[in-house]
Amino acid sequence: MKQELEEKFTRYEIARILGARSLQLAMDAPLLLKLTEEEEAELNYDTLRIAEKEFEEEVLPITVKRPLPKKSEKQIKKLTEEEVKEKMEIKAEKEKKEIEKLEQKKEQLEEREEKEIVAEGEIMEIANPTDEEEISDEVVKEA
Repeated sequence: MKQELEEKFTRYEIARILGARSLQLAMDAPLLLKLTEEEEAELNYDTLRIAEKEFEEEVLPITVKRPLPKKSEKQIKKLTEEEVKEKMEIKAEKEKKEIEKLEQKKEQLEEREEKEIVAEGEIMEIANPTDEEEISDEVVKEA
């Protein structure tokens, strides 16, 4: 689970939130995330795993009230739909940047490997169909 969420909530609060949301989903509550059929199948239609995914994406409309000393309370703010959309867009941008970085690293690695192969002189020539016929004729003659 995300480190930020574990710092924001205690493990007991997380367990309570996930349990409550899982129960809601088991009683046919609508999903708060748009999951594809593949993602749902990957989660094995397990309500607890779906609740965990919703919790990690921070789209659950559940508030937590913590009793504090001196009878004061701290209420954690409920996110609006706009804030949820903004967070999803920011996350998508971060993922896109990470993918681009990985692709660049892959290209650099391939270029480095090609240079090493050229330096070592291990480049193979393209085989012609006539080469294969010559080899098969030699094998037949030996047999």
